[in-house]
Amino acid sequence: MIEQDLKTLEEKSIYIIREAKLKFKNIAALWSMGKDSTTMLALARKAFLGKIPFPVIYIDNSIDFPETYAFREYLAKKWNFKVIVGHSEIKPDLVGSACCGKNKPETLKKIMKEYGFDALIVSIRRDEHGVRAKERYMSPRDKNFRWEYKNQPAELWDDYSSKMDTSGHIRVHPLLDWNELDVWRYIKQERIPINPLYFSRNGFRYRSLGCTHCTIALKSNARSVDDIIRELRTTKQEERSGRSMDKESEYAMLRLRSLGYM
Repeated sequence: MIEQDLKTLEEKSIYIIREAKLKFKNIAALWSMGKDSTTMLALARKAFLGKIPFPVIYIDNSIDFPETYAFREYLAKKWNFKVIVGHSEIKPDLVGSACCGKNKPETLKKIMKEYGFDALIVSIRRDEHGVRAKERYMSPRDKNFRWEYKNQPAELWDDYSSKMDTSGHIRVHPLLDWNELDVWRYIKQERIPINPLYFSRNGFRYRSLGCTHCTIALKSNARSVDDIIRELRTTKQEERSGRSMDKESEYAMLRLRSLGYM
């Protein structure tokens, strides 16, 4: 796995976050309590002198891990930011799994409409999945949350002023250029608090976090951030190999993202 220059990555991500705050009137961030979205919040704090100047949205399907709920309360209090909790219903879903499929985007739609948000910062990375490789730093969604991946605005020389479809909202992706190893190296450098589920217990840890119904612990003895970094430098295992396959196929992921999934 390539190790990129963290200072360069940090500067670009902070630039994108600041540009988004300046460009849009009513912005929020989406937080899953995972390593990427928590790193994104840490970058936002650095961008705005230790404060997160916008609400943070968490979509709760009521079956997340106890450690995840505890981490949400801990970090929101420690960093003093507002959390908007949306409760999604678990029901049969033809696209993705019942717990983390179409139901979460539907809940997010209701929150976006209720609060009138015109932009949403999310923490996807291009290297996670082939579908995400098509994303831009600022990506329009129409009023139905649809993502037209073949019709995205041009982004040249860090200029994000291209005219965008504002009938819905804009997704902002400050971590697009990062990879998994970059994120963990940055967590170590900045001493970012992290969900304890990432660390090994009884020879297993979670490498990619979802809820209790769609996330599988993988064999690992990595009990610290340093251990995880060492593990990632040699592993050949896919990052999302512990996530349910019913929503990780190329087609399913494309459908989910077109419906407003992260």
